[in-house]
Amino acid sequence: MGNGRYWLQTLGCPKNQVDSDKLVGQLAADGLEPAGAPGEADLVVVNTCAFIEAARQESIDTILELADARRPGARLVVTGCLAERSGAELAAALPEIDLVAGFGVPLISAPVGVPVVLRTGRSTDPAPGSSFDLLELARPASGAPWAYVKVAEGCDRICGFCAIPSFRGKQRSRSVADVLAEVTTLAEGDGSTGAKEIVLVAQDLASYGRDRSGGPGRHSRGGPQPIVELTRAVARLVERTRLLYLYPSGLTDDLIDAVLGTGVPYFDLSLQHVSRALLARMRRWGDGERFLHRIDDIRRAEPTATFRSSFILGYPGETEEDQDQLLTFLRDAELDWAGFFLFSPETGTHAVGLDDQVPAGLAMERLRECAELQDQITATRRDALVGSTREVLIDSRGVARTVHEAPEIDGVVRVPDSIGVGELVDVVITASLGTDLEAVPVSQPTSRAVAVTTAAQPGPG
Repeated sequence: MGNGRYWLQTLGCPKNQVDSDKLVGQLAADGLEPAGAPGEADLVVVNTCAFIEAARQESIDTILELADARRPGARLVVTGCLAERSGAELAAALPEIDLVAGFGVPLISAPVGVPVVLRTGRSTDPAPGSSFDLLELARPASGAPWAYVKVAEGCDRICGFCAIPSFRGKQRSRSVADVLAEVTTLAEGDGSTGAKEIVLVAQDLASYGRDRSGGPGRHSRGGPQPIVELTRAVARLVERTRLLYLYPSGLTDDLIDAVLGTGVPYFDLSLQHVSRALLARMRRWGDGERFLHRIDDIRRAEPTATFRSSFILGYPGETEEDQDQLLTFLRDAELDWAGFFLFSPETGTHAVGLDDQVPAGLAMERLRECAELQDQITATRRDALVGSTREVLIDSRGVARTVHEAPEIDGVVRVPDSIGVGELVDVVITASLGTDLEAVPVSQPTSRAVAVTTAAQPGPG
């Protein structure tokens, strides 16, 4: 294709953002430079999401918008989860697309008009004729003082609502050495400032490394948790280490100790519901009592610990009793952040064939009831921080985060624009404004009255 400019649009979760970062590195290696707008690019790439119907529709809408915005002669390539899951259908339905590229397909090496070739959902299989491995690609320096690092691809669990294993495949963990090499590169940066916070992500982060066996440094099932070793190793390289997406049964005492040892007592627990009967229908572990017990244990060890989770409303068989259990749990757990999602019937999943489907209107009513309650809880938790001193990382001019906020997911801390990006600064929290906080450096006097509001929206899930 030669030299040129590209535009890359990313949709979906942080794991997709890591994939896009890797693709940016590959595009740069192929001689392309970033464009200032879609209409200025020679290559327009959409990294899609296919987790639920709403995400698929957003992906399609974005593809069509960028198809209209591109300049004549520019090439439109679609990659990511929707490309991997529904590539042939996507290519047939949208002639605007020049190439649908699955996870093992380079974006620019295949000529226009090449038939779409996608893998069969097994993450260990490369695309035919290609050694392109997205998980192991090099990546450029982070443009922010933090970065996501994907440590594994795929998932071995069989949750009833989730189609991800069908197109992301079985879990495939990277080696500790490879992850630490990437973290070191990100921490060193591009000569100006490196990443001070690393956010480890995977579909099932607590199970990281369990799929690796044989040879020095490899791990097998039944041994120590490799994620514990990795967490402690990463924490020795950067100021902040954060973990996202922890399956609750994997939250062992050792892992809790490792998280608390990082100085970022932030626990993102993938709960989905609290009713034992409904979780069994979801093919998941746990119940509200067990979850509360674990949360209480952590808070006794670290009273400032922060908790986030997500919940599905309207799963087949959900009853009013299940809803009451969830509302009671939310009141008792006092999570800092929570996201609520409507059940989406995904082709090929266990839940599609279940009886007792919940009417959409009733599911939405239950979601709104939970979200309204969580709004109040989140606001109260944020209000409680007013007057306290916290260390913040300056993400961009005037925008910072304490350890209580994950990047791009939770609220932020508004600080004076004069503080340099990438600095770690002690501040006094002066106001709570919904999900966000306001703060000033500890050396700056707080002469104005503190404003506290209680209206809040939950952080995105």
